[in-house]
Amino acid sequence: GIAPVTAVATDLLYAAITKAGGVWAHQRRRNIEWSLVSELAIGSVPAALITIVLLQTLSFDPAQLSAIMSSALGVALILTALALIFRDRLHRQARRIFRYTGAQHSRPLTITTGAIMGVLVTLSSVGAGALGVTALSFLAPGLPAVRIVGTDIAHAVPLTLVAGLGHATAGAVNWTLLASLLMGSLPGIWLGSTVGQHLPERILRGLLAAMLATIGAKLAL
Repeated sequence: GIAPVTAVATDLLYAAITKAGGVWAHQRRRNIEWSLVSELAIGSVPAALITIVLLQTLSFDPAQLSAIMSSALGVALILTALALIFRDRLHRQARRIFRYTGAQHSRPLTITTGAIMGVLVTLSSVGAGALGVTALSFLAPGLPAVRIVGTDIAHAVPLTLVAGLGHATAGAVNWTLLASLLMGSLPGIWLGSTVGQHLPERILRGLLAAMLATIGAKLAL
């Protein structure tokens, strides 16, 4: 199999490349809140760099590093599964709080959230998707869902790029695997979008959450 550090590093660069197209599409429709992107990045990018430096300077042996990243990946997958399951409920609750209190998003809290995501994504390559959307639902509950998704994707690009390149400096990226993933993603996206049109979102989300939770529990334990 592939070492966890190699899988994480390769997936980070894969995410940066594939999500870049999503940024272009969302920006055309003005679905990105760039002020939130910058605040999240202020926290996440330095946190990712610090995490990379610590991983490289603390001289973990390969087995120890694999154990750390496997556990981080497992926890991130479980959290992502929970975020998928309770996404709508959490979003409704956040909007209800927003409506009654009139609270605006907090810049320090947004930066702190970005820092947490930076560490989690660098260690596991997971967290910039469903977790990011859930976090943004609470940070800016007044935003329409489509702008939350667009903002999350826009923030994910610099974060995954910095984290992926950081891992690449240590030779952790499998470039052949990355090329294969990129080539395979095009038919995969087509197949997923075609099948997805014929399945209710609730079923798709439940299947994905179950798969992520199962894999996450296996990695974390």
